[in-house]
This record gives sequence, structure tokens and C-alpha cells, in this order.
Amino acid sequence: MLAGLLCILELDDRIEHWTKGWVIAPSGHFGLGGVGLFLLLMALLPLAVTELAALFSTQMVRPYRFIAALGSGSLVLHAFLTQFGWFQTVSASTLAFIIVVTMILAAIRRAWKKQTQDAILQMAGTVLATLYLGGLAWFLMALRVKHSMNQVNGFQGSTASIVMILLVVKFTDIGAYFGGSRFGKHKLIPWLSPKKTWEGLICGLITAALVGYLCSVIWPRELHMLRPYKAMIFGAVIGAVGQIGDLLESLMKRDAQVKDSGKLIPGFGGVLDIIDSPLLAAPVAYLMFSLL
Repeated sequence: MLAGLLCILELDDRIEHWTKGWVIAPSGHFGLGGVGLFLLLMALLPLAVTELAALFSTQMVRPYRFIAALGSGSLVLHAFLTQFGWFQTVSASTLAFIIVVTMILAAIRRAWKKQTQDAILQMAGTVLATLYLGGLAWFLMALRVKHSMNQVNGFQGSTASIVMILLVVKFTDIGAYFGGSRFGKHKLIPWLSPKKTWEGLICGLITAALVGYLCSVIWPRELHMLRPYKAMIFGAVIGAVGQIGDLLESLMKRDAQVKDSGKLIPGFGGVLDIIDSPLLAAPVAYLMFSLL
């Protein structure tokens, strides 16, 4: 999976170089960014919506999967289009339009059957699934195509920034696993995730900080000279947020009384089990890249 992901992101980077000058932004001319990431998210989100809907259904909340997948995909498309100057003037109104239309479509879908029972649950579940998956994916896509007003000192989106987020989040899991297995004694949240420990969390955050440092050394130009100490802070914070994302999904799975969100990927569970941490980390990463 990692090899396939890197190939897609490499294609993403090459397309940006091949299309140099296609995107005109206030800070200069750029290539078409995020094509590979866009295709990846459009392939994964419908699967994730299906798994999330299955979790919701255990509590009698049955979102309309097609509408939620359509809404999530529309949000990702919206983020992809924000790299174009002509779209930025209507981006805010278009974003609000997508969210409202998703809710309206869910209401129409329920009314089509001439039923009022559970209409609120169906509408609320559809909007929640759209915002949880599509809304978080919006930040990941927007980060990839972001162009600052200042081309010299401002942050410009790149494939390296996405790779950095993914590596930091996943290596936090790796560090927490091995650190917890070796040193773990004090349970982190026993009622929610019995196997997680404070020692494992600390080891995971140290690993995340080191990975952030290595990324700043390997890709200094792509990360716009992100200083090593800032990269370490970034890594630790994003690693912590990724763990919160994992715990958030655990909360939903506990409520649904299931171990994994799905069985599509042997040894891991479902698509939602893999993308939950990077998605929740995306909004914080977007903010931190802008600040740092």
C-alpha cells in the first residue's frame, strides 16, 4: 500500500511539472497540483462512506450513502479548484452551496418514499458523513494545492507536504506500538482503547518529531525551508492529533460494537481504519503549515 501510495504521489508531482504555467495565482504561475491525490481521494471516499454508514446504522442512523459520497467528492473537487484564481472569487459561496444541497437532497430522498419517520436521522447522518469524510479531506486537498500570496516566504503546496503528514501520522502509530510493547505500563484510556499506554504515546510522539526533522532535511526546498526545530514541533503536534483521530474512530466502533470498520484490507480492517488519522490531522496541518 505504501509503494502504491508513493507511486500515485510521484505521478501527482510529475503532472505538476508537466503542466507548469497552467495555474495562474497571485504569487506566480504554477503547474496543475494535486491530480494524483484527487484521484486517490475520489477512489477511497465512497468506500469510507460505506463503512461509516455501516457504523451509523447500528444506532439506527442510516445516511444515504450515494448522497454522502457525492457530497464528499464535491468537497474534494471544491478544494482542488481553489488553486485557480477564477474559482477563488466564488469558493466561499460554492462551499456553502455544497453543504446545503447535500442536506436538501437527503430530505428529498426521504420525501420521495412519502415517509416522515426517521427523516431527521437520515438527513443528519448524511450531512455528518459528508462533513466527517469530505470536510476533513477538503483540508488535505486544499493543503496540496495551496498557493500563498508571497511566493518567496509564503507556503506553497507540494507533494512533499502531503508525504510528510502521512509519514508523521503512520510513524506515530509505529513508534507507539513498539514503545508501548516495550515500556507500556500505564493505560492511556482503558475504557476506550485498552492497549494504548502513556509510554507508547510518548514514544510515538518522539518518533513523529524525528520523522518531521528528517522530512525537513530531505525536502528543504519543497517544504520551503521549514526549520528543523519547527519541523519537530510540527511532527509532534500532528502525531498527537493523528492519535486523537484514531481514538475518535475507536469511539464510534465501540458504540457500534465492532472491532474494525470493515474487512476490505486484511490485517488492517477497512479503509476508514487507515485514513481516519491522516484526515483528522489535515486541518491542523493546514493551519500549522500556514503559521510555521
